[in-house]
Amino acid sequence: QAVAVSAAQPTLSLDSLPRPATPPPETGPVVPSRVAGWRQQALAYEHGDGVARDAVRAAELYCRAARYGDAESQFNLAWMLTNARGIERDDAQAAHLFAAAAEQGLEQARNMAASMGTPRGAPPPCLRQPDEDRAAAAAPRPARRSLPATAAVPVALAPPRNAPAPIVNFVKLVAPDYKLEPQLVLAIIATESNFDPLALSPKKAQGLMQLIPDTAARFKVRDPLDPAQNIRGGMAYLRWLMAYFQGDIALVAAGYNAGERAVERYLGVPPYAETREYVRRILAAMDGHRQLPFDPTATAPSERMLLIRPVVASR
Repeated sequence: QAVAVSAAQPTLSLDSLPRPATPPPETGPVVPSRVAGWRQQALAYEHGDGVARDAVRAAELYCRAARYGDAESQFNLAWMLTNARGIERDDAQAAHLFAAAAEQGLEQARNMAASMGTPRGAPPPCLRQPDEDRAAAAAPRPARRSLPATAAVPVALAPPRNAPAPIVNFVKLVAPDYKLEPQLVLAIIATESNFDPLALSPKKAQGLMQLIPDTAARFKVRDPLDPAQNIRGGMAYLRWLMAYFQGDIALVAAGYNAGERAVERYLGVPPYAETREYVRRILAAMDGHRQLPFDPTATAPSERMLLIRPVVASR
C-alpha cells in the first residue's frame, strides 16, 4: 500500500554519515551470566556432579533458563522429557523445546527436532516469558478495539547519544509519513547497526536497519546500503508490524528481530536469547512505553492477536 510522503523529499547521503567507532551490539544466542549459572546448576543436579542427583531440581533449573532463551537448557530439558530421565516422559513438550533450540542454531537440536516433527499445541510453560517479563506485559492496556485512538504518544524522548545528527533529523522528518514515532525507529537503528550505514551481518542483513534481502525486496528497497532507502524500507516494515501487532512495542520489536511468524507461533516474544535481549533493549529505549498508536490501514491485525492478547470485554 502506498505511503503518503512529504512534498519535499528529505535526503540522506552516505558521504555525510560517520562510521561508528564501536561495532553493533553483540547478537546471537548470548544469555546473561545468571542464566548460564542456572544451566550449570541443572547439569550438576542432572548428573550428580558434586551434589546429590535430583532430576526434578535439574528440570526446574533448565526450565527457568529455557524461559530466558537458553538454547542448551531447552535442549537438555527436552532430552530429559523425551527419555524420561527422572521425570515423566512428555514428547509433546519436548518437541517444542527441541524446535526452539534448533531455531537458535543448536545443531544437535536440529536433528532431534527433525525426527520429532512439527510441534503441536501451545508452547509449554518453560518457553513462556519469564515471570518479570510477564508482569510487565500484563500492565493495564487499552481495550483491543480502541487501541488506535487511545494509545498514548510518548513525550519526545532524547535520541540515543551516539546517533548522528543527519540520521536523527532524517528520521524525525520521515517517520510521520509512516505513522511512526521517531524514537522507536532510532531505537531499532541503534540496536540493529549502532548507526553504521555499511553494517553487514552474517545473515546478509544490510545497512542502518539491517534489512535482509527478502525484506528489502518485500518493501521495494533497491539499494539497502543507501541510507535513505534503507531507513524508508525499515520504516515500511515497522509500519506493517505496528498494524499487525496493534501497536504492541514488544511484539513489534520481536517481529522485527525474529520475524512475525515466530511471534505468532510462540504467542508472544519467541524464547530466543537474542530476541528476548533485543526486546529488552528496545523497551528500555522507549522509557517504559509499551504501546503506541498505529496505522490500521497498513494491514489487518494478526489473527493470533486474539490468543496473544484477549479482547477486553466492553462494559
